[in-house]
Amino acid sequence: MELTIINTFTDQPFNGNPAAVCLLTGESESEWMQRIAREINMPVTAFIQPHNGEWKLRWFTPSIEIQICGHGTLASSFFLWDKGYLPRNQPIVYQTKSGLLIAKFVEGMVQLEFPLLREKETAAPDLLIKALGIVPAYVGQNKWDLLVEVQSEEIVRNLKPDIDSIAQLPVRGVIVSQSDNSEYDFVSRFFSPAQGLDEDQVTGSAHCCLGPYWKSKLDKSIFIAYQASERGGLLKVEVTENTVKLSGHAVTIFEGNLTI
Repeated sequence: MELTIINTFTDQPFNGNPAAVCLLTGESESEWMQRIAREINMPVTAFIQPHNGEWKLRWFTPSIEIQICGHGTLASSFFLWDKGYLPRNQPIVYQTKSGLLIAKFVEGMVQLEFPLLREKETAAPDLLIKALGIVPAYVGQNKWDLLVEVQSEEIVRNLKPDIDSIAQLPVRGVIVSQSDNSEYDFVSRFFSPAQGLDEDQVTGSAHCCLGPYWKSKLDKSIFIAYQASERGGLLKVEVTENTVKLSGHAVTIFEGNLTI
């Protein structure tokens, strides 16, 4: 079985968010996939398999299977096109635990069409304030995460949250963002100990909420966004009525085969 490691949302090696892609040759047990993901120890290992003209896709962190993953989907799509399993002018349809997801190759980038997520304003939990060490300018919640707007990009970049406190919150993760940068439309970071990721390097699914949030505040629908993690990553985000289109580059850094 082919195994490839790809850096996503970047055009430079060792930046962006790394993902492993495993092309399955038949049905595999969830426990086996989890053990492979733990052994490889990437933020996410994506397992893909052709099925009735579409592709089955599942994502595993080293600790759990997750419901949706932008960078794992981007890596899988880049792999299929780059290795010649599909022509780049052919969209890829994935069957996932979050429903059908579509990927296209557009303007030299992988474009993912993901469901739009809207947040609703909520009171800032005391545990969140303790975890971040600041009083947020705004807190919203969607079905997975808390979205926190802070007062400046400097706060986003310099934040050193208490991960143990975030882990006690009943959410997938905490998105922190601001839009006072002249180079990017908005910047963000994402903390998700519930998935075994203290800080995710670049999070496509978080932008399914960030896109519509900043659309309502900035009155625009296309953004260049930067996730200001240690590795950093760049995304083009386009908000439509019911979807968010996430576009990014990718770089292959390792190719090999599983021997089990």
